[in-house]
Amino acid sequence: MPRRYKPQSAVQRMARYRHRMRAAGLKLAQLWIPDTAAPGFAEKCRLQSLAVAREDVAGAEALRFIESTYEWPGP
Repeated sequence: MPRRYKPQSAVQRMARYRHRMRAAGLKLAQLWIPDTAAPGFAEKCRLQSLAVAREDVAGAEALRFIESTYEWPGP
């Protein structure tokens, strides 16, 4: 005879999932990351990369490498 399971709420399912992940030796990590669609994001990145290039010889070399291998998609 097949087992019958009680329906579980999303909260209960998530708690069970987190318990399984912790039992597997994993830890939950939530991060706040920059919103690439935010107004001014591209300009802020450009200014920061220019600052790195001005101050750090290795940074300038890294930026030249990145620019040579990546083409930014147009709008």
